[in-house]
Amino acid sequence: MKTALTILLGCFTSLTVLAQQQTIHNIINTVSNIPTGKGLSNADITKGLKEALNVGAQKATDNAAKLDGFYKNPLIKIPFPKEVKQVEKSLRGIGINKPVDDFIRTMNRAAEDASKSALPIFVNAITSLSIQDGLRILQGGDTAATAYLRTQTSGQLGTSFKPIITQATSKAQVTKHWTAVTKQYNKIGIGKKVNPDLNEYITQQALKGLFLLVGQEEIKIRKDPMARINEILKKVFGS
Repeated sequence: MKTALTILLGCFTSLTVLAQQQTIHNIINTVSNIPTGKGLSNADITKGLKEALNVGAQKATDNAAKLDGFYKNPLIKIPFPKEVKQVEKSLRGIGINKPVDDFIRTMNRAAEDASKSALPIFVNAITSLSIQDGLRILQGGDTAATAYLRTQTSGQLGTSFKPIITQATSKAQVTKHWTAVTKQYNKIGIGKKVNPDLNEYITQQALKGLFLLVGQEEIKIRKDPMARINEILKKVFGS
């Protein structure tokens, strides 16, 4: 009787251990087969994310910096400053269209020129991406990598963009007229005060547009298999 009981307890113990081992095995399988980065080391995941950021930043910068990259893209085209939208409306209402069109085109050309300086700044931030950053980005939202780049580069990009934009607007002589008009407008006090620093307005709009493009490229890589142009992207984001 004792022997039978011992055997029975032994069998029960063995089954319990096997069940625990199977449970652990199932957990490991579940964790290692998450939708993105399945079965990869943290180093491989980080490498893949850096590659994704490089691809996205390159494409976004190329699109922003080309002729009409801002001006003919309705998603990022820099408009007449909204604080004085009534000025644009009034001028167009009496047939003064060309100066307004020229003003808007100049702002967008300045943004396009400034965008040419963005890629080295992006690349530097991407190189500095840590494994911890990579894991957070991988399991973040559709534009988590773009948010990382925005945090890491906005200040440096603004510093780089503004002199280029200032040179472009000065050459077109729009800054001088803008400053004079907005200062007078602010003195009248009929509405919300307008920032007379046109170059700062263009700089901020250019950054906003550029990061929108980077975000679009990131979403493509996460969701569209055709956008995963090499093996490491396919491994990290799924085949």
